[in-house]
Amino acid sequence: MRRRCLRRRRCEEVSEEDIAVSVIVTEGVTRVYSGDGVPVHALRGVDLTIERGEFAALVGPSGSGKTTFLNIISGLDTPTDGKVWLNGKLLSRMSGNALSDFRRDNIGFIFQAYNLIPVLTVEENIEYIMLLQKIPKSERHERVLAILDEVGLGGMASRKPTQLSGGQQQRVAIARAMVSQPAIILADEPTANLDSKIGAELLDMMYRLNTQTGMTFIFSTHDPMVMARARRLIALKDGEIERDEVGVP
Repeated sequence: MRRRCLRRRRCEEVSEEDIAVSVIVTEGVTRVYSGDGVPVHALRGVDLTIERGEFAALVGPSGSGKTTFLNIISGLDTPTDGKVWLNGKLLSRMSGNALSDFRRDNIGFIFQAYNLIPVLTVEENIEYIMLLQKIPKSERHERVLAILDEVGLGGMASRKPTQLSGGQQQRVAIARAMVSQPAIILADEPTANLDSKIGAELLDMMYRLNTQTGMTFIFSTHDPMVMARARRLIALKDGEIERDEVGVP
């Protein structure tokens, strides 16, 4: 039921079936910012469906709307116009704590900035979401150690972020996003601060998790390594979908 809607071509109406079988559905999503009194159109009527288990990449030049789109579909930002459904829920019907709790339980974020809490250890940073989810301490500890091994940081659970390199901090951020096993991972330039070898290893790990668990991954990226692994490339230009290619690589 994937809706592939290129720019200047509106989709058919969103059906209940679209919403039921898809992890993300957007209809006519527009985002306009006011910059010094001049409207800036970051997104222009974006219609898109992301099905469960996709490994997709948003590509396009800086300013094309990639990060804005990630913020909109996660509920971190609100569209000027249009609708967003996430895991069957219409985001505009939630607000405050309800939206925060829903986002916490359904989405793992990998930001360009690491957003690690400097006074907490690596383990405490990674387990924080699971603590809010009331997962037992023993299970939290086991999951943290396992994911640290996966990202190549075994033995560093007790370190503070300031004791890590930039690449290591990025790997902690990736581990934090995945450890609670959310339905969706939204990753904004996740390999930007990693060398090619570590970046490739982590992408392979994410690809493996996607295949094994059905976790949905959506990347915003300029990295050819990410594009080469994505099964779907969605190209944005001037806030519109210019190209939507399925079946790659």
